Amino acid sequence: MENNPKALKLFSPVRIWITIIIGLAVASYMLVRSFDIENFRVIEWTWYSSFWIFIALLMMAIRDLAYMYRIRVLTDNQISWRNSFDTIMLWEFASAITPSVVGGSGVAIYIVNKEGVSMGRSTAVVMITAMLDELFYIIMVPVIILAVGFSDLFPVAMQKEIFGYTLGTEGIFIVGYSFIVFLTSVISYAIFFRPRGFKWILLQIFRLPFLRKWRFAAAATGDEIIITSNELKGKPFRFWAKAFSATFFSWTARFWVVNFLILAFVAVDEHLLIYARQLVMWVIMLISPTPGGTGVAELAFSGFLKDFIPLGLAATLAVLWRLVSYYPYLFIGAIILPKWIKKTHS
Repeated sequence: MENNPKALKLFSPVRIWITIIIGLAVASYMLVRSFDIENFRVIEWTWYSSFWIFIALLMMAIRDLAYMYRIRVLTDNQISWRNSFDTIMLWEFASAITPSVVGGSGVAIYIVNKEGVSMGRSTAVVMITAMLDELFYIIMVPVIILAVGFSDLFPVAMQKEIFGYTLGTEGIFIVGYSFIVFLTSVISYAIFFRPRGFKWILLQIFRLPFLRKWRFAAAATGDEIIITSNELKGKPFRFWAKAFSATFFSWTARFWVVNFLILAFVAVDEHLLIYARQLVMWVIMLISPTPGGTGVAELAFSGFLKDFIPLGLAATLAVLWRLVSYYPYLFIGAIILPKWIKKTHS
């Protein structure tokens, strides 16, 4: 990957413009469909609105600072604060223009590697980052459900067929959460206890005739697990405490963006329920086929959080949420990318 930067093809202008066009089309459709002049006339923009929108933007800044701190921890401060900004912005940029179901771990490894981190450590950084993110989700779901209950989490009726079974919103969430728990448990066990045994099992599984065409990819995954395991040997508790603390702050700030945007226009006191519904939304967005969940995210926002937003304002807030939490990475990434390529490929 280091000598053949195929990963850069992801950043093609065509892909970027397709993402922007899809987002603008969905946003325009939602605004036109829900527009009601009478609802908008009752909205008053006050210093209170400006304050909470500023706090929402501050949450995004905290999220990115926590990500920057985490990547410095995971690379043993090998990446400077300045370069960690470029790394995180490009990482988010890649995620923004990649379908959620595809993922962008290969691009992320390439980005970290070009910042002077060895390929082995770059692989470990990306894998551990994903594992910490999933661990946060695994822990927070039962904690929040214990606080708010389970019955009020699914205001949207959805259906999706999985392995021949048609599931509703609740079923999709339970299957998605269970899969995340299972996958994280297997990868964690493989990394920390039996990396070579895990690769051997993978190769045996992918010898089956209908899986054989993916055997090379399975072998590569096994190699990445072994590399990650070797890189993480002997890491002290303080290392893990710092990395998970940064993960906790980054994801908490990310979810609270929505709460503060709603507060800008509506007085609400069910903040934990809003938080809980976002946890459900996150699983729905994971199965999105569009870049960065574009379209699916806006529709999910309007559906899951409509109970807390005045009639006619849900679509507007959904678009505002994406303007704050998604589109900045498209534009910042597009600005940084040419300079970063020149710096790292000269």
